[in-house]
Amino acid sequence: MIRLRALLGDYPVTHALRSGALASPLLRLDFADVARPSSAFKRVVRAMEFDVAELAIVTFLMAKAYGKPLALLPAVVFARFQHPYLVHDASRGVLRAEDLNGRRIGIRSWTVTTVVWLRGILAEHGVDPARVTWVTFEEPHVADFVDPPSVQRAAQGKTLVDMLLAGEIDAAIVGEPVDDPRIRPVFPDPEAAARRWGGTHGAIQINHMVVVKESLASDRPDAVRELWRLLVESKRAAGSAAADATPFGVEANRRNLEVAIDYVARQGLIPRRFGVDELFDDTTRRLR
Repeated sequence: MIRLRALLGDYPVTHALRSGALASPLLRLDFADVARPSSAFKRVVRAMEFDVAELAIVTFLMAKAYGKPLALLPAVVFARFQHPYLVHDASRGVLRAEDLNGRRIGIRSWTVTTVVWLRGILAEHGVDPARVTWVTFEEPHVADFVDPPSVQRAAQGKTLVDMLLAGEIDAAIVGEPVDDPRIRPVFPDPEAAARRWGGTHGAIQINHMVVVKESLASDRPDAVRELWRLLVESKRAAGSAAADATPFGVEANRRNLEVAIDYVARQGLIPRRFGVDELFDDTTRRLR
């Protein structure tokens, strides 16, 4: 029995695996006890603490650029369109995406995947990221990366919502909906905006995929193939709840990854555009 230290959230696509409904004669997954997997992403790319982990796609691409020994599995466990998560205080008046040049936007971190998607979307609306002051609360997951000059750190004790309501920032990118009637999306119809984006780009906006240590893939490819089998079975158990939003397979994700790579490269988070096949190794590239 191979024991693997694992970081994996409980989503429809992973629920059967996380709940113990699926088992393997070859693998035992010891899941980290964390409330939110994103809170442990630094542990994935800095300490290399996990054999298998859910990881934000931007963090993975940056980790690869800085030589971290991780290989991607072609399994999306969490994806969503990000348009609803760019918000403002509507009691202060109308704020359009096109109005954000020269403004202050609060974000968790410069390299958070939701932020990178929305920064790319804003660029397509004429917003130059260098002309925005980005107010952050955390450092990047990948320690090697240095934030650009347009990034400022929020004062100790501040929160995104408090700063937004106090007028200290003009907009914010939040991780989940805010239960306050004053705080509304900058895109007045975010669902329609998301449909237009999807039609234009022919892709979904990936948040989290699965990675493994390169050493595991090279030394025990049978363990990686068994892990893949468990993930596929877990997705199958979820039925329609996991159908379109969590594509599995290299070809099913090729366009999604191409767009993600392009957004990350355009924003200077990686030094060059990776080819999609570079993200996988000889074991994970063959998973079907």
